[in-house]
Amino acid sequence: MNTVLKNRTCIYIFLILIFCACQKTNQKSKTYVTSQEKTFTNPILPVGAEPWAIFHNGFYYYMQGMVDKLVLWKTADITDLRHAPKKVIWLPNDPKNSHNLWGPEIHFINGKWYVYYAADDGNMDNHQIYVLENPSKDPFQGKFILKGRVSTDKENNWAIHPDLFIFKGSLFMTWSGWQSRRVSVEHQCIYIAKMKNPWTLASKRVLLSKPELEWERQWINPDGSKTSHTIYVNEAPQFFQSRTKDKIYIFYSASGNWTPFYCEGQLTADANSDLLNPASWKKSQRPIFKQSPGNNIFAPGNFCFLPSPDGKEYFLLYHARRIENEPPGALDSRSPRLQKIQWNKDGSPIFGEPVSESVILSKPSGTK
Repeated sequence: MNTVLKNRTCIYIFLILIFCACQKTNQKSKTYVTSQEKTFTNPILPVGAEPWAIFHNGFYYYMQGMVDKLVLWKTADITDLRHAPKKVIWLPNDPKNSHNLWGPEIHFINGKWYVYYAADDGNMDNHQIYVLENPSKDPFQGKFILKGRVSTDKENNWAIHPDLFIFKGSLFMTWSGWQSRRVSVEHQCIYIAKMKNPWTLASKRVLLSKPELEWERQWINPDGSKTSHTIYVNEAPQFFQSRTKDKIYIFYSASGNWTPFYCEGQLTADANSDLLNPASWKKSQRPIFKQSPGNNIFAPGNFCFLPSPDGKEYFLLYHARRIENEPPGALDSRSPRLQKIQWNKDGSPIFGEPVSESVILSKPSGTK
């Protein structure tokens, strides 16, 4: 009888030990999974250039450059675009604007959604800026219609990469364009204008920056590959404010995006200055964000700024690639990346260098 009792007791203790061990394993597993759910690594999509997103009512609405259509992603977690629902919101049917749909941005202005992008007729020299409108509260609902082309100057010069922003109650647009029709050497410059409404300029375009510094004029790859003609680049302007709100920035990409030298420049103005006066702006004499060969990241650029869901942090959204040389015309290998912004004491942003794909990053605070 005692022997049977001892055996039962041993079995009981053994089962308890197994149960406890399983519980510890499960707890470790749960901790590991939770930790994984709160982190991410770059890139946030396998492929995609000219990324742009906006945070509105608890969701990020994301877009990127396309060939012949515009696609919109919707997600509460900007780091999980791979699993986010997406939909085609625009299929152009006019041959004049059905090709090379570049640099789309989606904005919520005066209770309506607007999507800005550049397109051409198959000849890239004919790029112009177009705008779509959707009155629905959710851009995933309703229908986008073509509001028209945004005429940037009387000569209808080449124009791409529109960025809209509201400052002190006025609507402005910045973009990249030509001063005049290209002959042999192409100069892409940064312009600004005040808007009468979301599809019409209220002022003449004002030149803010042209590619004149050495780091803005790189168009030949280290392996010697290059475009058929010389191209000096200032493009993809993006508005941002200092944390103290006393400074205005326009960040822009410089040099050829097919080279590893593609990088970010910075224009700075006082918040109380006239934004349409070129004298209000000061250009950085060196890139503020560039390639990191040590991290195997090349040609970073095309900035976009995003708040975390709880508004406590800001993140930089940009594109870059793993390979140093990408000859013009080759398959585009750029992909979207995300990293947290730090701040200087004067309220200016600190970008650091492009983060390696092997680095595990914390998701934006408040991400569910």
